[in-house]
Amino acid sequence: MNKKFKNPFIDQIWNGIIRENPTFVLVIGMCPVLAVTTTASNALGMGLSSTAVLILSNMMIAAMRKIIPDGVRMPAYIVIVATFVTITDFLMEAYTPDLYKSLGVYIPLIVVNCIILGRAEAYANKNTVGMSAADGLGMGIGFTVALLLISSFREILGAGEWFGNTLYTESAFFAPIGILVKSPGAFFVLAIIIAMKNKWKWNADKKDACTHDCLSCGGCGTDK
Repeated sequence: MNKKFKNPFIDQIWNGIIRENPTFVLVIGMCPVLAVTTTASNALGMGLSSTAVLILSNMMIAAMRKIIPDGVRMPAYIVIVATFVTITDFLMEAYTPDLYKSLGVYIPLIVVNCIILGRAEAYANKNTVGMSAADGLGMGIGFTVALLLISSFREILGAGEWFGNTLYTESAFFAPIGILVKSPGAFFVLAIIIAMKNKWKWNADKKDACTHDCLSCGGCGTDK
């Protein structure tokens, strides 16, 4: 969980995917997480578009961090992010019209996504262009993985499909759980995944802290 890499770029990418995953650890940017994860294709489209905006906006803000006055930092960040979101919006409308229509207003709303603005203020404003690009890539991958995981649970169990392909139909043994592809299902699946992640982290931390004093513990299994 808290693994460190010698290469700072790889370590920063890993940080966004695992240690500070924006969805499962920081729990920010929840609006698209809950709204667009009804299908895996929507989740992938939102994740990749957010990743592109994260990387490009982080790089631009890092490159301009010394010339942006402190008093107008947030307005400047919003203008930079909005520029890349607009470009992404136009490209999606031109080359992926079906996905563009499906995501609707959530593409323009990337401008005010807490992940984008949060990384601009917390990281890109204080680091180099290269490290900021690595941070944007890590956060973007972490966000995309989270969206895909949640949407896969919802689409497979809630509709019997995955990326629009039918996996199973209603039978005497199992039927799709329709509530999972509705709004309450998003909260339910998110809560389960975060609980599983916290349990895994708790077990990993407990194992790392173990002194292998098996006479008084016996919990890690190293005496077997």
